[in-house]
Amino acid sequence: MKKRIKPKLYTLSTCVHCKATKRFLKEHGIDYDYVDVDLLDGEEEDRIRDEVVKVSGGFRFPTIVVGKKVIIGFHEDKLKEALGI
Repeated sequence: MKKRIKPKLYTLSTCVHCKATKRFLKEHGIDYDYVDVDLLDGEEEDRIRDEVVKVSGGFRFPTIVVGKKVIIGFHEDKLKEALGI
């Protein structure tokens, strides 16, 4: 069985689409890493904001990174394809 790539999520704690993405992954038993960007401060916030812009070309949420694929927003079909489910 192929090892699944662990998605990395850049989210906002208050974002309904971010919450839907986390719920979707949990419902499908997919382990993921995430950072709620709006709960950061100082240098860490600056570093993560730069990271989001670098991977997505903008500052939109959720930004989901699965391997080399970047998905902006909650798109169930794109997530399923990227995760092979």
